[in-house]
Amino acid sequence: MKKPVLHIAIPAKDELDYLFHTLQAVSMQTTDFQFYVYVCVNQPEAWWQDPEKVTICHHNQQMIKQLQDGEEFRVTLLDYSSPGRGWVGKRHGVGWARKVLFDHILSIADEDDILISLDADTLFSENYLQSIGDNFSQLPDMETLSIPYYHKLTKDDRTNRAILRYELYMRSWFLNMHRISSPYTFTAIGSAIALRIRALRKIGGITPMKSGEDFYLLQKLRKMSLVHNHNSEVVYPAARFSDRVYFGTGPAMIKGATGDWKSYAIYHHSLFDDIADTYQIIPQLFRENIETPFTAFLAEQFRDDDFLTPLRQNAKEFSRFERAFHEKADGLRILQYIKQKHEKSNFTDEQGLCDNFTFFFPKKTPDYLLQPFVLQELSTEQLVEVREMLFESEKEKRH
Repeated sequence: MKKPVLHIAIPAKDELDYLFHTLQAVSMQTTDFQFYVYVCVNQPEAWWQDPEKVTICHHNQQMIKQLQDGEEFRVTLLDYSSPGRGWVGKRHGVGWARKVLFDHILSIADEDDILISLDADTLFSENYLQSIGDNFSQLPDMETLSIPYYHKLTKDDRTNRAILRYELYMRSWFLNMHRISSPYTFTAIGSAIALRIRALRKIGGITPMKSGEDFYLLQKLRKMSLVHNHNSEVVYPAARFSDRVYFGTGPAMIKGATGDWKSYAIYHHSLFDDIADTYQIIPQLFRENIETPFTAFLAEQFRDDDFLTPLRQNAKEFSRFERAFHEKADGLRILQYIKQKHEKSNFTDEQGLCDNFTFFFPKKTPDYLLQPFVLQELSTEQLVEVREMLFESEKEKRH
């Protein structure tokens, strides 16, 4: 059987200090899979005339020159940076960079080839590409992979505390979604996604967005087929303050460093119970309308008190109705519901973290979480310990 070719897509904007470390990690791969690397260097065209942004344009030009002069392996350069080539109008940002990368790869790759999405500040072991190629080869029906991630700490304690706090949010979300057996149990990180070319083609490619394109990509892919979560190797995105996107890791850290974590709350496990209860009665919903807090929320979102009836009419079999229900009650709706319910609750991040730990780790909860504490006053070492426990639990659940 022919081995799939691996196509590595990397958007890069003002990444002179990071990109070539990522490319070095690629060059050190020990793999028997053929692979190609594509880098989209980009920024808005208007930045050439903006005194506050023109430095980024010059940094991008330095990246382009180094890419063109590189001898370790050939990189396909997509230049959306040089004068006359930058983004114009609303077409800009990492979403558009990923789109032009993905579209270029779609135009040349075979159906069973693999697209590996990276960021320009991502590291990984020398076995990373081999692990992804083997994973897809061993599971020929697998179309999408959400890869385990881990942010390594830096020499700066402020950065470390921000990324650790962000991971508490991300990993708590994953464990709670896994607990209720949600079809949308995955982590949307743009540098930790791999997918079949045929899957990308089926969904019509990636939808360009200023931020969150990775979340919407995985959601569209999940509505088509399973998103797998297990991979033997882990990807290591950089822990850094960054405003390259409007929301995500970098902006979360910037806001969090000022003490503002409202958008990234550690949600209490009980907030997910309404969704779990609704999942349990989906067979009954196939026959009749039953109002639950979650279905009432969905009806409000869709502005349709009878949104289930069309699903029944279009699904003669229960399996089709169940799939249609999950397509309506997707990951975005779940997030919206949990956010709304959290805002109406009195749960603090401290209570969410404490109760989640006593729920998921009843015999292993650290003593400092069992007594009154302020999350921002936990030591870096304590935050590391909490992160490690969540990471190990998530890794186990990803199998």
